[in-house]
Amino acid sequence: MRAILPPLLDALDRAPVALARIVDRTGSGPRDTGSAMAVTASGTVLGSLSGGCLEAAVVATAEQVLADRGSALERFAATGEFGVGLPCGGEIEVFTEYLDRSALALLRELDAAVAAATPVALVTTLEATPDRTLLYPGDPRPWRHLDRDAAARLASGRDGIVGSEDTAGARPRAFVQVFAPPPRMILAGANDFTRALAVTAAQLGYHVTVVDARETFTTAARFPAAHEVVVDWPHRYLDAERAAGRLDGRTVVCVLTHDPKFDVPTLISALDLPELAFLGALGSRRTHDDRLARLRAEGVSDSAVARIHSPLGLDLNAHTPEETAISIAAQIVAVRGGGTGRALSTEAGPIHHRRRAPWRVSES
Repeated sequence: MRAILPPLLDALDRAPVALARIVDRTGSGPRDTGSAMAVTASGTVLGSLSGGCLEAAVVATAEQVLADRGSALERFAATGEFGVGLPCGGEIEVFTEYLDRSALALLRELDAAVAAATPVALVTTLEATPDRTLLYPGDPRPWRHLDRDAAARLASGRDGIVGSEDTAGARPRAFVQVFAPPPRMILAGANDFTRALAVTAAQLGYHVTVVDARETFTTAARFPAAHEVVVDWPHRYLDAERAAGRLDGRTVVCVLTHDPKFDVPTLISALDLPELAFLGALGSRRTHDDRLARLRAEGVSDSAVARIHSPLGLDLNAHTPEETAISIAAQIVAVRGGGTGRALSTEAGPIHHRRRAPWRVSES
């Protein structure tokens, strides 16, 4: 939808527009969720949903939506003997909605946020008369009982459906379209624990970087789940990424090196960052105590040391790298979302409780 936002705003300023977006996809498909096509009142088509196989059907729906001033939700599956479908064999759900000048202010705000590279999500209920809002990281406003689920989508950097059709309007089914790069997870150290955590982090939607100065161990072949594998001293890499403006309040840094000459400088560099979602260091309690002594000897204050989650992970009695990765990931999710990390069976009240996440993307 990014690509059609400017022409969509121009067209909407003159006359109503029907906006069609892929809100769900299963299996193979020509385009991802969030892909958009708009049909103007004069019949001009902006964008594409399928590269040709569905466009005519969606245009016809858009014309009806413009006439009815409503919305339509359609599901397209594999092509049958008759009718319209997807030759690739997948299945997509397309939501087409009527937009008039009343939507201009919200869409202009969205366009400005996208231009400024500010993470934001456009949340649209899939109702006959859609409701819409923009959600920013750390936004405390409740909205249609969907804000926490939508915030989780924004934090993960991934589009998706929240809510349900079976809640009588209390939590309506809605599409969360995220306009932000995925959050980053930087893993310092090239070892088996890093390899396992890279897999788990990628599944959670993180853009994973593995960094280590040892060229022999730091190879893409050893870390197939990582998006980047960098041969460099981790502290030097963090400093360079900060200078380039590529770290923000959603960034997670985990130090997994078990070597003071790596982890102490890396932790010092990470603690110098103004905002991080999470900073952790793996190791035994003995390693933790030694690390703290070394950090204090370097002049790191007690308040700064308190920001480090160490020993890293929740108490799952984990032993293997894969179990340890689950322990670490669970702690990151709990800290990011304001959870307790305790068993739900020991807690009272709603499972999805409202707690403001202790991070917020920098406004700069």
